[in-house]
Amino acid sequence: MENFKKRWEIQHNWQLIFPLLGVLANLYLAYKIAAAILKQVDFLFVVGLTIVLYFVLLKFFLWWFKKVENKWIVDYKWQMIRIFLVFAITGSSSAFISKPIMHFLGITKENLNPIAYWALYAIIGLFFYQILLVFFGWLFGQFKFFWEFEKKILRRFGLKRFID
Repeated sequence: MENFKKRWEIQHNWQLIFPLLGVLANLYLAYKIAAAILKQVDFLFVVGLTIVLYFVLLKFFLWWFKKVENKWIVDYKWQMIRIFLVFAITGSSSAFISKPIMHFLGITKENLNPIAYWALYAIIGLFFYQILLVFFGWLFGQFKFFWEFEKKILRRFGLKRFID
């Protein structure tokens, strides 16, 4: 445990919640992918694929941590897990919010060209993603990181005048 704490620069036991949440989020993602792939198959096969996908995703995320470790300026490595969790929650939440908004506006797959439907879905999702990213960043104690990240995104969209 001491090696784990040292590797992730964990000073207090309460900070262990973020690696635990990261493990649970990774397990949930692996399960959802396995369940989507094996829709009509026995539950034991889904569990087996979940375990395999869990380790594949874990390797991928650890590789990704190394890739962004020097790019993202954080005080401690465990904060990167918090940042990844914010990205995951924000992406899921924006997709979750977009569906009822589309329904409220009367936009469905039946009354609109599928390409136009998915384009609108992506635009509405992207709009809410920007708002939720800063909100969840604040909620997880990473407001400064996500506000700077958001400003960079807005500049890339050519909306610099909204942040100055």
